[in-house]
Amino acid sequence: MGLVISTVNMKGGVGKTTLTVNLATCLAKNHNKRVLVVDLDTQISGTLSLMQPQAFAKARKGRRTLSRLIDKVTKPSYRSRLTIEDIIQTDNCNIKGLDLLPGDIELYDEYVVSDLLHKQSVQEGQVEFSKVWSRFESLLIKGILEPIIPNYDFIILDCAPGYNLLTRSGIVASDFYLLPARPEPLSIVGIQLLERRIARLKESHQQDSPLNLQLLGIIFILSGGGLMGRYYKQVMRRVDNDFDSNQIFKIRIPMDVNVAKAVDSFSPVVIAHPNSSGSKAFYKLTEEFLLKLEGIKTTEQIRDE
Repeated sequence: MGLVISTVNMKGGVGKTTLTVNLATCLAKNHNKRVLVVDLDTQISGTLSLMQPQAFAKARKGRRTLSRLIDKVTKPSYRSRLTIEDIIQTDNCNIKGLDLLPGDIELYDEYVVSDLLHKQSVQEGQVEFSKVWSRFESLLIKGILEPIIPNYDFIILDCAPGYNLLTRSGIVASDFYLLPARPEPLSIVGIQLLERRIARLKESHQQDSPLNLQLLGIIFILSGGGLMGRYYKQVMRRVDNDFDSNQIFKIRIPMDVNVAKAVDSFSPVVIAHPNSSGSKAFYKLTEEFLLKLEGIKTTEQIRDE
């Protein structure tokens, strides 16, 4: 069975999508892994990092995006013969095994979801609406992905910043989560806020279906300017105090203008500029990522014995 991994941070602009698409590309291209990127963010940056705008426009016109699959869950009267396999875009950027479930600028309607869950709550005689919501949260993304999980080594969810329904449902569906951050004071706030909310999420799901969710690691993506020089050591000390050393990736992604340039070419930097310092860092980060997972697997095997 494939592992489902969320890339998530409450704060925007920390390099979340950059991490997602370059890690996925390195896993497929350099390590022959079968990888699916799922774009849960209405900004669709992950989608447009792996497919050209014209191709996305065509897919969206045919409603071959994640929104169709969400409609099948949230609108009981909605009928569609298309399955998740029909919607997934395969071998993106001409790389075998690098697949994409495209996002959309309109993924779901909050009113439709709330109305659906309210009706379910009334039908079931549930006094606590929160229980119906938690169950829906548990099943939405997990239910969409379940048919294709065995087809992949890794399914990486590019979650939206903040804490909306899809981000929460993506986290609930995951085995692990990655936390990209900048070495800046405000990043500490984003990290701490996410950790508190995940703790509450685990608590709310404790009775029905406990979450077996682990932080795989914090990944620092460096930024420029005077703030980084002034506060870098202070930020790192605070993170070191709050987390175990094995929860912080040793490899850090350097500031590299080629990463920004790659966005304009609608492809990951490891493809657009493979010899750049940013690309080389992502190659090493991918190796560290696999070693971390191997270490966890070994530890669990020893525990089981």
